[in-house]
Amino acid sequence: MNIEIHQTEKTRIAEVISDEVLIKNPEEGLQLLADLYYQNFDKIILKEQNICAEFFDLKSGIAGEILQKFSNYRMPLAIVGDFSKYQSKSIKDFIYESNKGKLVNFVGSREEAIAKFI
Repeated sequence: MNIEIHQTEKTRIAEVISDEVLIKNPEEGLQLLADLYYQNFDKIILKEQNICAEFFDLKSGIAGEILQKFSNYRMPLAIVGDFSKYQSKSIKDFIYESNKGKLVNFVGSREEAIAKFI
């Protein structure tokens, strides 16, 4: 795993770069969050491929548990990916509602993620 840093005048954004699934459960999500939080990052960009597939099955509860950790730490998160493949109405509604807020956004590109954060 590598971290690409995007720095603005007031914001330090960590873009996580990895070809592996980094978050398979809520504990791994919290560990990644804590590692980046204590490195003084303000916001995180993570790719869809770095999160287990169960995250996108809302019945599993993993998404809620992981995103609650980000909420508790008030750490904005942008998840980059192609979410059109998810046909479940519940995940589509979840993504839509998340994108209305500022804490968790599901976006199509790194550039879109950075633009949301600035």
